[in-house]
Amino acid sequence: MRPANRNIGTTVHPETKNVRVLGVTYTHVNLGEEGDLYITEPGLLFADCLFPENHWTDKEWFTQHSERLSGTSSLYRVTTKKVNGRQKEIVIKWNRMGQEIPGDKEFANAEFNSPFEEFSLVMDLWDTLKQTERKVFTQKPLAIFVPATQVELWRTGRKEYMMQAKIDKHVEIELDMHRLYAVIYEWIKGIDATQACEQGIIDEDQMVSLTLSTYERIERHGFDVLDRKPHHVIVRPQKNGELRKDKEEDIVCSLVDYELLTRTPEHETAVKQEKRSDYLRKQRDRFVVKTPAVLPSHLHYMNIFGVGYIYGRTQSTDGELWVVGKDPELFDYFLPERWEKALRTRLSAFHEVFHTVTKDNINLVWKVSRVGIMPDMDPFKDDERKIIEFGYNSPFEEVALAVKLDREGIPTIYPRAIYMTGSRTEISGFLFDDRRYETHQHLVTAEGKPVLRNDHDYIIIWGYWNGPDDMLAARDGDYFEGVNALRAWREGIITEGEYVDLMERIRGRIRGLKVEDLNLRGSHILLSRRFNTGELIRDQNGFPETRICNFELLRMSEGWVE
Repeated sequence: MRPANRNIGTTVHPETKNVRVLGVTYTHVNLGEEGDLYITEPGLLFADCLFPENHWTDKEWFTQHSERLSGTSSLYRVTTKKVNGRQKEIVIKWNRMGQEIPGDKEFANAEFNSPFEEFSLVMDLWDTLKQTERKVFTQKPLAIFVPATQVELWRTGRKEYMMQAKIDKHVEIELDMHRLYAVIYEWIKGIDATQACEQGIIDEDQMVSLTLSTYERIERHGFDVLDRKPHHVIVRPQKNGELRKDKEEDIVCSLVDYELLTRTPEHETAVKQEKRSDYLRKQRDRFVVKTPAVLPSHLHYMNIFGVGYIYGRTQSTDGELWVVGKDPELFDYFLPERWEKALRTRLSAFHEVFHTVTKDNINLVWKVSRVGIMPDMDPFKDDERKIIEFGYNSPFEEVALAVKLDREGIPTIYPRAIYMTGSRTEISGFLFDDRRYETHQHLVTAEGKPVLRNDHDYIIIWGYWNGPDDMLAARDGDYFEGVNALRAWREGIITEGEYVDLMERIRGRIRGLKVEDLNLRGSHILLSRRFNTGELIRDQNGFPETRICNFELLRMSEGWVE
């Protein structure tokens, strides 16, 4: 689907959409034969000036209004054209990801940041410094420009294996090994510390001290730069011949050049933990949060069988994704590239059910839906004939049942998302059951396509049970371990009498909600035991606490009402 037209500055561009990469939101503009432009939120104010025809691709203008800056990389200071009354001084630097770092062996294990890694780190550093001290400033990252021209690898200076590692690392956006990438920053007025020394404003000892103190300040806030140089420290001479200082009489500095900027190991760990904590809070509030009136252009809100979803396409696989709840910021956590190829553990001998830990350190269980497959049951047995007559629930019915039961006081595992694979799948004719596709015909996406299609597989993503969402959001940790009732009996955790009793209690409780499990088994019921001690969690009456974890053959006697 082509994104709707959108005003960028005062220019209308038909190929525009929002994308989020490594925590930074960009307005992505498809420039057709010129390439692509990714504009940051700070850059939107000057968006008209950032289009390449207003600085880079007009060679005559560029020659007259640019200056090559010193350094080992291709770096230019450029004055853009005046567009709609605005003009901007910018710095354009061609990114060196995938190239070997010149210099000593100290950089042997280092690598240049990609443009998206660089912007993510700079934005993080910028926000951190803004909240703490303003003795060190950074440049404002404005945009990333990617010309459409394909360049032979040897001309780029990239090593194929190094670039491939970058490509594999970027799960939210597809990097192109044969295209160049330029980062565009706002120009910072001033001179570098080396120039200040050469002009006699400071002496050599002061230059060294100023450089060290600048990097020490950012290190205190969790960042490091591998190539510490006075050329990267910018100071501002004043009319009185001195350098600009703050109220404490400390010289105010700006740091430039971020291609080797990193987080310290401690800060990297803290950032990952905060992201996980943020995820847990969002999951707790996924049904109560207010969905923004205007969603990102690639996302839509849907309600299917009474359950709210954030829906969008998955660009990396050409699939589709429905994330349970109303919070669009949860969507990216369930993109297939974050979990599909992660190491997984099979949980069932009979079904495609797997446990995995995503790239965001989130435990998930995913199961391939059997919708559209005729149940392999004996039609001459009454209970199995009922299953054949009913068929497997769709993934949307399974999620709706889980939500309904949980809201009615019957605990279940947490449904997180539904993923439709991009690859096409066919079911052999004698196995095919078309009933769910017919009953779901009225359910369509924003593009007008059926939510349930018989030529694709569907995967239901569930939360891995280690504690209630409220508890995990308040304090992260492994509180409980899930063990199904049948396994609990086999291992002597519960007695045969307890097993029979809890199965009858579950059957009776769901019948009270006019729901029937046509194939209730002990493996469909999850018990909880304390993670550290193994003690079984029981209610106030001494019965084991239970939660349902299989919904594919639950039948509602009254059907679905949206």
